[in-house]
Amino acid sequence: MEKFVITTECYIRRGDELLFIHKGGNDLNTGKFLGIGGHLEKGESPTEGIIREIEEETGIKKEDLSNLKMRAVITFINPTYGDEYIHLFEAEYTGETDPTLTDCDEGELIWVPKSDVYSLPIWEGDKAMFDAMFKDDEFFTLKLVYDKDDLTGVFHNS
Repeated sequence: MEKFVITTECYIRRGDELLFIHKGGNDLNTGKFLGIGGHLEKGESPTEGIIREIEEETGIKKEDLSNLKMRAVITFINPTYGDEYIHLFEAEYTGETDPTLTDCDEGELIWVPKSDVYSLPIWEGDKAMFDAMFKDDEFFTLKLVYDKDDLTGVFHNS
């Protein structure tokens, strides 16, 4: 049986901007813009995991977020990098300190206007995810199939 990972990801809004990490390092996400998140730890629920990841990566505390909610479960299928099941969240930032001033081991934190999101270097399948996120406020599921870095299938399951 092949392994898979369970992760969380959150897009934190501030008005018409979203908080991204421009990924550093040397892995499949290097150079791409992603939401805040990471792997679940043993015994964590997705909500507990995303709250921990947000604080670790941005310094943002739970009390500086409003309307934190799960928006989707995304199935990322990739024989090269491994399969991933992503619990996608969104929240509104209500804090006073700009988190982009925080050092992040994962890369550079950047506020990006919602209108510029599609022009960022992102996974091709993230465009389908943003289409669903920006369309309405409903929960959705999405399956993204890749051959290494090439998107070969998008399946809306909701």
